Amino acid sequence: MSKRDVLHFEGHRFLKQRLVLSILSQRAVRIDRIRSDDTNPGLRDYEVALLRLLDKATNGSKFDISHTGTSVTLRPGMVTGGRIDMDCPVSRAIGYYLEALVALAPFGKEQMTAVLRGVTMDNRDLSVDTLRTATLVNYRHFGLAEGVEMKIVKRGALPRGGGEVRFICPVVRGVKPLAFTDAGRIRRIRGISYATRVSPQTANRMVDAARGELNRFIPDIYIYTDVYKGAESGLSPGFGLSLVAESTTGALVTAELCAEPGEAPEDIGARAARLLLAEIARGGCFDSAHQWMAMLFMALAPEHVVRTRIGKLTPFTIQYLRDLRDFFNTTFKITPDADSNTVLMACLGTGFTNVGKKTI
Repeated sequence: MSKRDVLHFEGHRFLKQRLVLSILSQRAVRIDRIRSDDTNPGLRDYEVALLRLLDKATNGSKFDISHTGTSVTLRPGMVTGGRIDMDCPVSRAIGYYLEALVALAPFGKEQMTAVLRGVTMDNRDLSVDTLRTATLVNYRHFGLAEGVEMKIVKRGALPRGGGEVRFICPVVRGVKPLAFTDAGRIRRIRGISYATRVSPQTANRMVDAARGELNRFIPDIYIYTDVYKGAESGLSPGFGLSLVAESTTGALVTAELCAEPGEAPEDIGARAARLLLAEIARGGCFDSAHQWMAMLFMALAPEHVVRTRIGKLTPFTIQYLRDLRDFFNTTFKITPDADSNTVLMACLGTGFTNVGKKTI
């Protein structure tokens, strides 16, 4: 493979998405200047763990890390699936690693069964609740939902973690083309109020505060309380709230909040509810946390025009579109809709096919 065939990027930001896109597109990538000006330069422990996870999920991938850790080169192999067992550093939540598997797992050689241990909720990455109740449910728009399962075996709060999650994903031959432009109207709100190693009343207090904010807008609200005790509660006390609003057309809007030290359950419930209302106001068929997912699977769709509607593009999504252009040579037609303050996204699918899937 010549140097000309290797895509070059700089900086530690967007590292995960570029490695994942490299594996899916089978294009080598080199990322330089990873925190080169920092007092502690190079890769962090969670980024090294991500490289280890991608190595386990693929066969034939070759990772080259410089002595200083400020440069990484990936020559991608094929996604294999199978069983993956890994202890994740507590510096990032399990959601950081699961997002990569969500993008790769459907295109493996065999069904993936991943058991990840670490922190199950923080305010930096998607919680395992949102991944289970929204991210994996969004698979259905692309024909990927059959047989997908996620089970929260143990919860683990910061700082010590101790949680465990099992993720099962069968493989598919390809992605179904998307034509989802009607966001509909919100018809119900569901949620999970979780607490570990604290009073069981903590979860109920978050529910009451959230309902106080949301009941003014919609009556169909049900928030489950999920209190873990003993060995299943992890190693640290913690609590938080994950909310999902579903529209009449099946669009999902999410918001979540995890308690920091010293915060009251009532504040968490009320703030999470306001975050959900703000996300609903953005509009679109995919919320800001899942815009990347829609863009990726639209690019991987058959060679048809695929469309969807999303709210205001986040800075992360804007960079994701640039990376999709670099790896797959796919560009999107972006049409602002002034009436609804949303954006219509359309592109021509690349006709991606999972060549590694075993045929019966």
